Amino acid sequence: MSKFSKAVSQILHGNKLTRSDPFINGTWMKCKKTFPVYSPSTGEHLIDVGDVEEENVQLAINAAANSLKDWSMLSAKERGALLNMFHENVMSHREPLAQIMSAECGKTIKETKLEVDYGASFLQWFGEESKRIYGDLIPAANNKSRRFVLKRPVGVVGLITPWNFPLAMITRKLGAAMAAGCTSVIKPSEETPLTALALAAIAEESGIPAGVVNVLTCSRESTPMVGDQLCDSQTVRKISFTGSTATGKLLLKKSASNVKRLSLELGGNAPFIIFNSADISQVVNAALLAKFRGNGQTCIAANRFLVQEEIHPKFIEEMKKAVNSLVVGDPFDQDTNVSSLINEAALKKVETHVQDAISKGAVPLVGCERHPLGTNFYKPSIIDGCDETMLVMKEETFGPVISVMKFNSEEDAIGFANSSQNGLAGYVFSQNMDQVFRLSENIEVGMLGINDSAISSEMIPFGGIKESGIGREGSKYGIDEYLDLKFVSLGGLK
Repeated sequence: MSKFSKAVSQILHGNKLTRSDPFINGTWMKCKKTFPVYSPSTGEHLIDVGDVEEENVQLAINAAANSLKDWSMLSAKERGALLNMFHENVMSHREPLAQIMSAECGKTIKETKLEVDYGASFLQWFGEESKRIYGDLIPAANNKSRRFVLKRPVGVVGLITPWNFPLAMITRKLGAAMAAGCTSVIKPSEETPLTALALAAIAEESGIPAGVVNVLTCSRESTPMVGDQLCDSQTVRKISFTGSTATGKLLLKKSASNVKRLSLELGGNAPFIIFNSADISQVVNAALLAKFRGNGQTCIAANRFLVQEEIHPKFIEEMKKAVNSLVVGDPFDQDTNVSSLINEAALKKVETHVQDAISKGAVPLVGCERHPLGTNFYKPSIIDGCDETMLVMKEETFGPVISVMKFNSEEDAIGFANSSQNGLAGYVFSQNMDQVFRLSENIEVGMLGINDSAISSEMIPFGGIKESGIGREGSKYGIDEYLDLKFVSLGGLK
């Protein structure tokens, strides 16, 4: 246990938003079993949380179904007002929400405060979008008929969210679902259930009617049961999932039997392409954000650094200085830049990737080993001389490692960037505008940052192509994921 473990425990147990029971139909439901939640930064046991069983899952689905009619019949303005109140109350609880996130997922307090801002923005955005659910009028075949298109809520939706953005990945889905008139059953990660429960407490405080927001907490062992229940249920008409590609494929298969709608935001393997014309100071600042945000554990994190030969020495020189200056430590310390990985399995994956690269000829330049703070800490690292045979280039490392591979021509860079089956995000740095336009069209990703790595906001369509997912979240497009189109032909008019 590290030297700052006591602070984590004190902060969590003194937090007014801390809850430990699932939230079903406006009630904090006691469970027969519990499971432990640990601090990834210290290994400390934080709290025991209710572990739902099949009957609890069905109760939540029924609660969402029973509340659906009343919620969907509210006017768009009424739903928007409640979402706006929800947004304001999330922001008023910024500090305690950030503390809970840092305690259970290990991100720095600076980042979790920004996540509260980011997460709350989706509630505000979709509160406004609820008033912009427009239909269409279609020209009729004759003057005795009318044809039009309505948009109607999908119905009850299951929202399955990951640990790395325990607040924003819920609100990005929940805001759109609520605005569309849907009711939700939320299954957060077993690593980070406390943020979801805190959000449920704020929803209750905001006057969201019982049954509109339900949160099912469960252990790793119970997770398949909850997933099966949501996929098999005829009442649940849509699943929205953020997580691994493997799990997304499994949900896709399981939902096929009742032709359930899905939105899937899956794994990434983002290329970060640096051309000779790039502004090196801009590159370094963008690389630090794209790689080390969330301790390297974000789905849009830069994973494959592709550097053109002429600029390669300068890039390595400047990145070594920048990475060596990063402060690793207590997530609650305002000076900390990088904290712990989520668990031992994540740490071992990073070690495996780095060791595999070194065994195949890559050169460790900075870090490339566990940090002496212990627990789940890994040193911010740079490894050079990578190639396409190495795990750091073929798979998503999901840790604080910059893996560098040189390239010669633009065609080589495009070819390697597009060789992955993932296509979530990518980054290109070049001052050649002709090249910029070519790359914007030819890099196979759903989101591309050009001379920019801060690409996320509530206003952009977040999502990928290929095996990185189906559908988009956020933006004006995100609400469509929770709406069905209904065509109406009205005849017999006089």
